[in-house]
Amino acid sequence: MTTHPNLLDVNNSVLLVVDIQGRLSTAMPAADLEQMLIHGRRLLEAARLLSVPVLLTEQYPQGLGPTQPEISECLPDASRIFAKTGFSCCAADGFNQALANTGRKQVVVIGQETHVCVLQTALELLNQAYQVHVLTDAVCSRRAEHKTYALQRMQQQGATLSCHESVLFEWLRDARHGEFKTISALLR
Repeated sequence: MTTHPNLLDVNNSVLLVVDIQGRLSTAMPAADLEQMLIHGRRLLEAARLLSVPVLLTEQYPQGLGPTQPEISECLPDASRIFAKTGFSCCAADGFNQALANTGRKQVVVIGQETHVCVLQTALELLNQAYQVHVLTDAVCSRRAEHKTYALQRMQQQGATLSCHESVLFEWLRDARHGEFKTISALLR
């Protein structure tokens, strides 16, 4: 059976977690932050169960602090963490090579802020011929309109906008998958 090339493939996906850090998170609207953390945890658990590589960045961690514990506690053991000062993840030392080394071309992006680091990363990844899926329910910005305009801009440039549940079920593809019950239970 042939599938649509824009459907995520668990064997071709990488989960990218962008700058979900304590000091930055305190500036986010509380409901958006809570949603991003809940959905991020679900995605990380699924990535662990399904052996999807995870790359994580921290923007200027000396000033903005480490990754939120809600996220760092869920990181699979083989996750790679990159400190950066450039806004795009592609500017972090070793990031581009680590991504290339996965041999995967679909990048699922979550994190903050949508209109800065997520946007710049998505555009640079698209320019490097990656298929970029930005999860609208797992990214946030301090201001709702900034998130809205950034999502529109990324979509105009070729990024796919999606949600975390779509990703989980695209990774599974079939209710007969061995991890279906475990992953579907995450959604309750």
